[in-house]
Amino acid sequence: MGQRVYFAAEQNDCCTRNFCGAARPFAITIVDNAGREIIRLSRPYRCSSCFFPCCLQKLQVEAPPGTTIGFVKQNWHPCLPKFTIQNEREEDVLKIQGPCVPCRCCSDVNFELKSLDEISVVGKISKQWSGYVKEAFTDADNFGVQFPMDLDVKMKAVVLGACFLIVSTFFTVTVRLSKLGARLHIDILP
Repeated sequence: MGQRVYFAAEQNDCCTRNFCGAARPFAITIVDNAGREIIRLSRPYRCSSCFFPCCLQKLQVEAPPGTTIGFVKQNWHPCLPKFTIQNEREEDVLKIQGPCVPCRCCSDVNFELKSLDEISVVGKISKQWSGYVKEAFTDADNFGVQFPMDLDVKMKAVVLGACFLIVSTFFTVTVRLSKLGARLHIDILP
């Protein structure tokens, strides 16, 4: 319905954002409209190369802050971006698989949310194409998150965290000295 439900802010310094790029560590605080922190996302410094499978991406999701509810872990694959959604006990719940080349001109880029057997698609995280002018001349991006209505609310928060991990890993400009911030708009659909 176009209403703002959450506000997210990355807690990081300028040097880390600009010089570490997609590999940077971060803490993202997600607050509701009343300003209460409801979700915290934490990622350590990790390489973003398929040649270093010992340093794959990992994101911890806490809701409320201080209570871990799940993890998003990157799975090694030579060509495809793959991730696993895990619960607080680090048990696999869902899989995510992206395209071989996570960028396209004039169309959306979809990361499919799949069941554990990777056969059925139950949702998706997508970078939505915004048009030539917006894509070329701004840092504003639109992302969509779709998941099953009956998915546990904790896992919905972890999927939202996966969206932020995918954004920071595949769609972050590595050196942004002239601009200190970017706008990110995420649509969450049932």
